[in-house]
Amino acid sequence: MEISAAGRFEVRITAADVGKRVSVRRLAGNGVTTEKFTDTVGVLTSWDDDGMLTITRRDGETVRIPESVLVAGKVVPAAPARRRGPAATYPELARVASRGWRPVESERLGEWELRAAAGFTRRANSVLPLGDPGLPLDAALTAVRRWYGERGLPAYVQTATGAEGTQELLCAELERRGWVREVSAEVWTGALAPVADRVEGAGVVLAREAGEDWLARYQRKGVSEVALKVLGGGPSVWFATVPAETPGGAPAAIGRLVVDGRWAGFAAVEVDPALRRRGLATEVMAALARRALEEGASAAWLQVETDNEGARALYGRLGFAAHHAYHHYRAPGADGS
Repeated sequence: MEISAAGRFEVRITAADVGKRVSVRRLAGNGVTTEKFTDTVGVLTSWDDDGMLTITRRDGETVRIPESVLVAGKVVPAAPARRRGPAATYPELARVASRGWRPVESERLGEWELRAAAGFTRRANSVLPLGDPGLPLDAALTAVRRWYGERGLPAYVQTATGAEGTQELLCAELERRGWVREVSAEVWTGALAPVADRVEGAGVVLAREAGEDWLARYQRKGVSEVALKVLGGGPSVWFATVPAETPGGAPAAIGRLVVDGRWAGFAAVEVDPALRRRGLATEVMAALARRALEEGASAAWLQVETDNEGARALYGRLGFAAHHAYHHYRAPGADGS
């Protein structure tokens, strides 16, 4: 925190710093007996005329702080230095992830991409707002709601927080307009070669299409033709299967990979619950990683929910680390079912 030459805390931020990453310290509790402090780091997304600050943290959560309880504050670098993993901005990863999970229909609104796939996953049925929509925000959101309404779909906007080039200010503007944050997850990145070197994975079968056996293990049941198009879409897609231990059963494990230039994206890594903790997920990822290396990739990314402790532990052991959080905001009054 900022401390003056006299040893006092100083608040060195103002309303002019909205949009910048800041670190602030505030008094917590009643302060009658002992002074207790709470620190908050994130993007300053508003400072209203009533003296209320709003800071959006890395995970997307917003913290409201009265100006009167601030004891110190300063602007800090826009994004913390990454200690491990491949360097990448949020826009680069967002575009790679979008190409790896393609909608069946899309349309441009300025630099925003409106995506639809008959409701199969929010990722394929949400706006990817990477830049200026070419309209004032309210007009852009009206156009978004109209476009999705014409397709019988709720309007969603996918945003991100916590890295270089993310969209804390847009998150705050959506929340002010009553958009509801329904889902949050994280994108993790890591080096590809260490994943390939983990195990041999000789029992993993790779294919270009998701066959009936692969779909029998996939957690989303009743997959439609539209879903198959999304699953099979991408620059270079591979499906991994560990055959069932008994004939006619669902596979022991599956996984999906998309290779896109230097990036390899992992998804749908699923294991028979009765066969977990045997290293099957690692075998699947290692086999897919070796194929990605053969195609010239060197870096890897994946998406993981914040409450999936088992997956997070696995990916951490494989050398992955969180890059940014992403969120899906639903339009007020839209049916998100």
